[in-house]
Amino acid sequence: MKTNAARALDELGITYEIRTYALKEEEFSAEAVADCIGLPADIVFKTLVVKGDKGVCMAVIPGNKQLDQKALAQLSGNKKVEMVAVKDVLPLTGYIRGGVTALAVKKPYPVFVDASAGHLEKIAVSAGKPGAQLYLDAAKYLQAVKATLGHIAVTK
Repeated sequence: MKTNAARALDELGITYEIRTYALKEEEFSAEAVADCIGLPADIVFKTLVVKGDKGVCMAVIPGNKQLDQKALAQLSGNKKVEMVAVKDVLPLTGYIRGGVTALAVKKPYPVFVDASAGHLEKIAVSAGKPGAQLYLDAAKYLQAVKATLGHIAVTK
C-alpha cells in the first residue's frame, strides 16, 4: 500500500514500515491503534489540525496524551488555538479523520510536535488513511515535516 505520505518519504529517501490495522469507527483512538499495531501508545503519535489567530497549524502528540492548547498557542505565536471542526479537516489537509498526517498535506502548515518525540528512536504516525501507520525514525520524521518541538501534550 502506497499513500501520498509514504511517497513523500520515498522522495526524501526515508525508510519506513507500514503497519495496517482494522478498527471500527468508535474505536478510532490512538490508544486502540497502538494496540492493533503492537506498539506502545506513547510512540504512536496522532496529528491534530488546529486553528489560531495566525492561521492553521498541525499538532503532533503521543496517542496517550491530550493537546495542551495554551502551550501550543504560546509555541506557535497565537493568542489562543482551538481544534478545527471535523468537517473542515478534509478541505484543509486532503485527509479524513483517522488518516491525518503532517506528511504530503494539501497545503504546508506549520507543524508542532511534542518534545517527547525528540527523545525517541522511532515513532508511528498516520500513513494518510485510516487503517495504516508509518513506523519510522523519529529524527527523520521531524526533519521531513520541518517540526518545531515543544511541550504541547499533557496526560489525559
